[in-house]
Amino acid sequence: MNPSHAATAGLIGTAVMTALLLIEPSVGLPKIAMGQVLSTALGLASAHLATGPALGWLLHFIVGIVLALIYAGYFDQRLPGPPLTRGVLYGVLVFLLAQLVFMPLVGGGVFSHGDLELLAGSLVGHLVYGGLIGWIYGRQTLGMGCVGGGLLPG
Repeated sequence: MNPSHAATAGLIGTAVMTALLLIEPSVGLPKIAMGQVLSTALGLASAHLATGPALGWLLHFIVGIVLALIYAGYFDQRLPGPPLTRGVLYGVLVFLLAQLVFMPLVGGGVFSHGDLELLAGSLVGHLVYGGLIGWIYGRQTLGMGCVGGGLLPG
């Protein structure tokens, strides 16, 4: 496992997923204010912790990087198919984790209370995140890692 490459994949995957969260309302999907959701959840966890959306967004990116490290350390070699396929499959697993654990913890309910628009937005975001993680991390394992800071054949 290459932790720095996995962290880079997580950062890029999370950034693209975040961009999707911000543009999804323009195609009719509901706004998912992840920074506000996470900061509110943190505020509920401790009455003495003053949080804002910036802390929530920071946590969102940290979780994205940690999940990429988990992918690289465990799932990359265990899921079937080429890197992109493995990443998309991992995205499905992360989507399920988000809907079965995270959403109920923040009051969103199991599978977002059945809200199909929220589910669609979440699924698309997690599939893109996972696909990018698999593709970017897979480039490293194929000998095409980050060269000069970019994703170029190495």
